[in-house]
Amino acid sequence: MKSPYGRRAIGLSVAAAVGGFLFGFDSSVVNGAVESIQSDFSLNDVVVGLVVAIALLGCAAGAMIAGNLADRWGRLRVMLLGAIMFFVSSLGAGLAFSVWDLALWRVVGGLGIGIASVVAPAYIAEIAPKQIRGSLASLQQLAITIGIFAALLSDFVLEGAAGGPDNVLWLGLEAWRWMFIVGVVPAAVYGILSFTVPESPRFLITQGRTDEARAIFSRLVPAVDLEKTMNELVGAIETDQRNASASLRGPVLGLQPIVWIGIILSVFQQFVGINVIFYYSTSLWNSVGMTNSALISVVTSITNVLVTFVAIFLVDRLGRKPILLTGSAAMAASLGLMAISFLFAEGSGSDVTLPDPWGAIALVAANLFVIGFGASWGPLVWVLLGEIFPSRIRAKALGVAAGAQWIANFLITMTFPAMSGWSLPLTYGMYAAFAALSFVFVLWRIPETKGMALEQAETLFTRKGAASRD
Repeated sequence: MKSPYGRRAIGLSVAAAVGGFLFGFDSSVVNGAVESIQSDFSLNDVVVGLVVAIALLGCAAGAMIAGNLADRWGRLRVMLLGAIMFFVSSLGAGLAFSVWDLALWRVVGGLGIGIASVVAPAYIAEIAPKQIRGSLASLQQLAITIGIFAALLSDFVLEGAAGGPDNVLWLGLEAWRWMFIVGVVPAAVYGILSFTVPESPRFLITQGRTDEARAIFSRLVPAVDLEKTMNELVGAIETDQRNASASLRGPVLGLQPIVWIGIILSVFQQFVGINVIFYYSTSLWNSVGMTNSALISVVTSITNVLVTFVAIFLVDRLGRKPILLTGSAAMAASLGLMAISFLFAEGSGSDVTLPDPWGAIALVAANLFVIGFGASWGPLVWVLLGEIFPSRIRAKALGVAAGAQWIANFLITMTFPAMSGWSLPLTYGMYAAFAALSFVFVLWRIPETKGMALEQAETLFTRKGAASRD
């Protein structure tokens, strides 16, 4: 970390991780606008859920195509494409004239974010030294959390400046519209960065540009290791090219067992309901009588950022498995406490309140949940997805796992408004059950990969998969 080579790798990883910032920003910027969208366009709960969640379908599609695009055009051009799509969608959403127009622009932005969600961690993995790969891969999740914080903070500031999200702020546009429009700023930054960072050495070698790849690696690894690094990468690429036709097909419901492990990790990460906190928290705290709900959401997002630093610090020290198990237990307990708190809610519809002390308990439990997630499942799933797949299927399998993550996110986000209107205790109880199941899955199926080279780490999972087929 402290060497010049480590600092350069960190710098490039930070630049690539801005794609994660876009994801976090887009995910949560809608938080402050949900109630205004619902009232301005006269929407029911189901349509509100669709408008909030539909961007995630675009994310899933973007993730599915990102690998092929990155291999064909290079990592940097695909980063630029993602930035352009998010830039355009931010303007379109802010100027939307109908709910379906708004939904369309959110899908466009989702495509760009889905592309960035695959390209950014792939780029980081391809330039990161193995000794700090876990920490650098965690930067993707850190960037997501900072994006969430930035979105909720900008929502809070814009709402305060206008005196309410429905009030006109500038140029005859309401504050909730400006919440979307400010997304052009991080989109522009990401686009500019795509012109300033070097191309992935792996992509350059596949294009026959070996001298350029060597020049980039000369700034990332010590001279004594340069040729060894180049030879290993060339050998890995040749192996991948020989296995280009390798299939994900296998005996377990049509897929290889290792692919299902990646899919299940991705689904659990979303089925615990983390994005409910960041998509709907302002509406949720308003509905139970909390004052300054927008400020509460900002504080929660700050907590999320801070605990992600904890994960980055510990992932290459304690290992992946113990952190995941601890996070699962913490999430199950805090979500269970939230479910119990909402059993005591009084009133109905928009007049629901939580009597003392249950309002404070629910608020504390929500932040404990964010701590448990942010220090474990948030960043570590991204780390594992970069480590577990054999090289011959890594690109395809990562795309499938990332796509599953977006679809799971869509299902949770889409269903929350209707489910919460029906029963908040059962809704949070369901998320608690998934957190408990995630503990069992990690204990049963996930080995430790701390400190291993990618090739060594993937064999642990492959052997497990092979054993399950015997």
